[in-house]
Amino acid sequence: MAQELSEKELLKMEVEQLKKEVKNPRAPISKTGKEIKDYVEAKAGNDPLLKGIPEDKNPFKEKGGCMIS
Repeated sequence: MAQELSEKELLKMEVEQLKKEVKNPRAPISKTGKEIKDYVEAKAGNDPLLKGIPEDKNPFKEKGGCMIS
């Protein structure tokens, strides 16, 4: 698609995108980093990757084993 557009059209699209991006609110990483850390720590108790899945609720638990006799 980009090959079909002229350089002028590509630059116009880039300017439009930059106009949209400049409207986004910005915050310092020192503030947002703390907010992300607090959020992750608050949700850690419910994260199955951290605490594991109970065997009776694990849909991927092996149903049976393979026996070689």
